Amino acid sequence: QVQLVESGGGLVQPGGSLRLSCAGSGSVFNVATVDWYRQAPGSERDLVARITGGDATNYADFVKGRFVISRDKAKKEVYLEMNNLKPEDTAVYYCHLLFLKDYWGQGTQVTVSA
Repeated sequence: QVQLVESGGGLVQPGGSLRLSCAGSGSVFNVATVDWYRQAPGSERDLVARITGGDATNYADFVKGRFVISRDKAKKEVYLEMNNLKPEDTAVYYCHLLFLKDYWGQGTQVTVSA
């Protein structure tokens, strides 16, 4: 069984930074691919960044150069470092893992506003 718990969201001014954390449980967490998605009101849930069990990463074009995904296997955590935040980054951010089925966290709200 996998459980995912996000934290680190909040209100930040444009140009600011936040670091989101996804704490995982279960024996597969450290070998599985873990994603960050986001969903703004009235919009689809979009993939933001992905890290594989081998630590390969990829990013959506709209965050390349600004966001960094990483993981700490000893802590069973995946992070999303978000820099130069823009108002259009405002969304609920979700941690996701696919292993036989989809697992989602509860989400953490990020609001970018002056």
